[in-house]
Amino acid sequence: MKGSIKEVAVSKGNDIMRILLMVTAFSMLVSPSLSAAGPKEDVAAVMQTWIDGMSKHNMDEVVALYDSEAVFWGTRSASLRDTPAAVRDYFKLLQTVPPSYKVTLGEQRIRVYGDIAINTGTYTFSEDREGKSVVRPARYSFVYRHRDGRWLIVDHHSSAVPAQQ
Repeated sequence: MKGSIKEVAVSKGNDIMRILLMVTAFSMLVSPSLSAAGPKEDVAAVMQTWIDGMSKHNMDEVVALYDSEAVFWGTRSASLRDTPAAVRDYFKLLQTVPPSYKVTLGEQRIRVYGDIAINTGTYTFSEDREGKSVVRPARYSFVYRHRDGRWLIVDHHSSAVPAQQ
């Protein structure tokens, strides 16, 4: 008989462990859901959360994405918002928009520089008012800071796209 029972058990245990390691490694290679997202994808996810919160008219969800030191020029704002209360006050508009109000994300360019990220792009605000569709294309720049494991908006500028001439 080749080897003791203990040696055979250890050998089989090692074989099982090698098989489990190979299956795990293979699963990680072929399954994108198991791989970790990078910072660009994380910033894109925060941007999508912002878009979704706006389209759901959820002021709390949107405001929660802003850092306590955020500075914000809103598309419809005549004043610079630079306190959490002022940012929250701006987004109260979500309580007054019609049910049809939504925001659609256009192109975006995300760049990451350590714990700072910049996302520049376009979005479109749309709603139905008095039976007519109102569409307002806009452009934006968001600056994010990675703090306490989250990407938070620290600077946000939004402006209407000028009419084409």
